[in-house]
Amino acid sequence: MSVDGKNRAFAYPTKAFFVRMITRDINLEDCILDLIDNSVDSAWNQEGSCPMGLGDGANLSRYTIDIQLLPDQFVIRDNCGGMSLDNAVEHAFSFGRNATADRDDFSIGVYGIGMKRAVFKLGRKVKVRSTFTQSDGSRLAFVVPIEVDTWLQNDAPPWDFDIADDNPLEENGVEISVSELTPGSASSFNSPAFVQNLRRIIARDYSLHMQRGLKIRLNGNPVVGWAINLLQSDDFIPMRVEYTDELEGDTVGIEIIGGMAAPPPESIDPDEGDDGDRRFGWYVVCNGRIVLAADKSALTGWGTEDWPQWHYQYAGFIGIILFTAANAAALPLTTTKRSVDTSSEIYRRARPRMREVSKRWISYTNQRKQALDEARKRESAAVSVPLASIAQRPAVTLPVLVAKPAQKSANVNYSVPVSRMKKLAQEFGNINMPYRDVGLRAFEYTYQDLVGKD
Repeated sequence: MSVDGKNRAFAYPTKAFFVRMITRDINLEDCILDLIDNSVDSAWNQEGSCPMGLGDGANLSRYTIDIQLLPDQFVIRDNCGGMSLDNAVEHAFSFGRNATADRDDFSIGVYGIGMKRAVFKLGRKVKVRSTFTQSDGSRLAFVVPIEVDTWLQNDAPPWDFDIADDNPLEENGVEISVSELTPGSASSFNSPAFVQNLRRIIARDYSLHMQRGLKIRLNGNPVVGWAINLLQSDDFIPMRVEYTDELEGDTVGIEIIGGMAAPPPESIDPDEGDDGDRRFGWYVVCNGRIVLAADKSALTGWGTEDWPQWHYQYAGFIGIILFTAANAAALPLTTTKRSVDTSSEIYRRARPRMREVSKRWISYTNQRKQALDEARKRESAAVSVPLASIAQRPAVTLPVLVAKPAQKSANVNYSVPVSRMKKLAQEFGNINMPYRDVGLRAFEYTYQDLVGKD
C-alpha cells in the first residue's frame, strides 16, 4: 500500500538537534576532562594498555598535556603519540562507537562522542591537528578543520569532515584549538574561579596518572596531583581487598581500600574544623580516573538499607573502590564520567563490601564520643601512608574503646556587648576567636584564679 507513491517516512536527525542533545547535559569542566581523557588514553596505549591499578605499572613521565584557556580561544595539546590517519578516517570523528571497531584496552573513553561533544560545546571554529609515526617509521601530519556553523547548514548525509595535509607538530601528539568561543566558554575562561576549580578537579581526578609521572599544565602552570593517603598504626590498619567480577563476558578487576585518613572532628559543627565535607567519603575510580570523589550520598550507599546517612561525625573516613576493565563499557560510569551507574550489576555487587568498612568506621566514631581522651592518644600514633603501600587485609582494624562515665555538664548562656567580647578576644591573642571559645577561655582563667587545680 502507498499514498501518492510515497511509502517511507523520513526519520533522519538534523545536525543542529544532534549537537544540541549531546552538549545539553554536560558542563564545560566535563568537556575539558573528555579531551584530557583522550590524551591519557593515547599515552596509556603507547605504554602497552595494561590494567590501571595501584600496583606497579606504566611510567607516564614522558607525557605532557598542556591546556590553555584564553579569552578568545581554547587549546589543548599533548605529546602522547598522536591520532593515526586510519583512526581519524574511521572512528575518531564518527558520532558514537561502531560495535565492530577496535578499542584501546583499559581506556577511559567508552561511547565515542567525547571529542565531538567537547568542541561543539566550546566554540564554533575547530581545528584538530595530529602528528604520528607510521608503521614504516615516517611521520605523517594532518589537520581536520571544522567550521561548525557551515557544517550545520546541510543535514544531508554524509556528515563527514574534511582531512587535509598539515605541517608536523614538534612531537607526536594531538593539538585541538577552538576559537569563536560560545558565550558560556568565553565567560568561564575569563573567570579566575572557574580556572581555579578546573585546576582542583584535574588535580583530583587524574591524581593516579600524575603519580605515575604524567604532567598536566593549565595556563602554563603545572597541576599538582592530590596525594590520597590513609593513617596506619597498630590500632588503625586500613583494609585492602582485590577480586574480579564479570559482566557479559568481560572481566572487571575490583580493588577496595578504606580506613582513617584523619581523626574524626572534635566538634559536630561542620562550619568548624578542617575540610571534612570536601575531602572525606567514598571515591570511585574507573580505569585510573576518579569519576566520583568524596561522595556521601546514596550513590555510594549512605542513607540506604541499614546504612545511615552521612553525618559530620564520620569525617576522617576515606574509602576508595577501583574498577579496571579492558573493555571500558563494562565499567560502572555514566556518559559524563563524573558519576556512577548505580544500575550496573558490577557496582551493585560491590556495594555490600563498601558498606562493611563504612559501618566499622561509624561504630568507631560512636564509641569515640564516650572515650575521647583514649581515642586521641591512639589516633596520634598513626602515621600517613600512601595507598599503594597498604597491605592486603580483608577488614579494617580499629581500636575498641572503653567508655568512661560521662561527667555532668552545665551549659552557660549570656550576652555581652560585642565590643567588650572582641577586646577580651584580643587580650587572649586572637581578635577573631569564636565567641564560644572566648567564653570558655574566660571561664578557665577565672576558675584557675579562684579555685586552682582540680
